[in-house]
Amino acid sequence: MAYDHFVAICKPLHYRTLMGSRTCVQMAAAAWGGGFLYAVLHTANTFSIPRCQGNARDQFFCEVPQILKLSCSDFYLREVGLFVATLSVVFGCFIFIVLSYVQIFTAVLRIPSEQGRHKAFSMCLPHLAVLSLFVSTGTFAYLKPPPLSSLAQDLVVAVLYAVITPAANVLIYSFRNKELKSALKKLIQLVLVQRQ
Repeated sequence: MAYDHFVAICKPLHYRTLMGSRTCVQMAAAAWGGGFLYAVLHTANTFSIPRCQGNARDQFFCEVPQILKLSCSDFYLREVGLFVATLSVVFGCFIFIVLSYVQIFTAVLRIPSEQGRHKAFSMCLPHLAVLSLFVSTGTFAYLKPPPLSSLAQDLVVAVLYAVITPAANVLIYSFRNKELKSALKKLIQLVLVQRQ
């Protein structure tokens, strides 16, 4: 999305050329392929450790840190290896997004009209809000020290980044649709009229 916004704002006349269907398919394939390889890395590492505490955890879904707590062996080196791999993937994505948005904001601030700047910012800021929510909760979930971990806190953080963030993404982008906004206004007015 950062690259799409970059091309749409910084190179609007070349948008159709740069963001053709082939480019979109390549970016989607790279994202899916990278995610799959990363998941295989985590899965292979997680299920190769011996577990001596059973296999039940009181969690919303099966997460790597929770499964690692079931291990009876010293998994420090494996955890450090996964941490380094995770950090490199996340850092690479983060740098790409930051560089894209620095160029976007530089281009937006050069737009002479206030309305044009507002339109460009309204396109980018929802993505940054959802991204910030996802990154902050994911970072807190995976990088907090074990002594700070409680069952309830882990569950809330997992729900935040696994359920709330994707739902917020859909809601934020849906509210940019004028027809949806007007339908929602009518629904709220109807509910308020029926209550009176």
